Amino acid sequence: MTERRERGAGSREPDAPRLDRRQFLRLSVAGGTASLVAACGWDGGNAIRPALLSVSRFNDWLGEKVFYSPTRLAPTYDASERSDRLPRYFISRTMPLVRDPAAWRFVVDGLVERPLSLSLDDLIAMPRLSYTVKHHCVEGWSAVASWHGVPVSAVVERCRPRREARFIEFTSFDAGYANGWDLASAIHTQTILAYGMNDSPLPAAHGAPLRLYAPTKLGYKMTKYLLGMTFTDRRPGGYWEDRGYPWFGGV
Repeated sequence: MTERRERGAGSREPDAPRLDRRQFLRLSVAGGTASLVAACGWDGGNAIRPALLSVSRFNDWLGEKVFYSPTRLAPTYDASERSDRLPRYFISRTMPLVRDPAAWRFVVDGLVERPLSLSLDDLIAMPRLSYTVKHHCVEGWSAVASWHGVPVSAVVERCRPRREARFIEFTSFDAGYANGWDLASAIHTQTILAYGMNDSPLPAAHGAPLRLYAPTKLGYKMTKYLLGMTFTDRRPGGYWEDRGYPWFGGV
């Protein structure tokens, strides 16, 4: 996914022809293509947007209710198979940076019995998971990279969510970028809070000091530049999800 700028509040959509029934059905069948159109920064204007949102909701239902399995693991690769580069992405005008790394904390709150405020050293001291996996972008490209960090499930175990907690909102200091996740996906075996990439500390270009990573999800679901995670009983939105992207975002 390439860096993107939001349209101004006063911008207008380009004129587009009306979408007839046949076009709608063709768009519905090509649900992946519809998501790709939105990801590339053009959603077809007012004629196509309702169909696109309908396709996104259908994709969500398929991903979460039909294809998702808590035991299914994404394939892993040898470190020698890493890609030469992984495109960076953020929505801020300039690369987000932590002004005072020593003061940064990852805050865990909401519907939990034990709220947490974790430093990077606290996270590094927790159980660690490492893997080399393929990163999938909704725009159609993929790349192989290695990641290491603490499983989200380890943080969940420590904070003890309340019974009514069903979702998590991950927040960042990247101009308000955020994502909502269902609890089952968040505690999946391969979902981690990554502080390392390709055997090195996580670089600023890819979300330092901490980012969400899960090879079972599309790239836009993996919030970078993390500030915290909030447990809730209501499904949170997300930066791109609120603009029509599938909420579940599984691969």
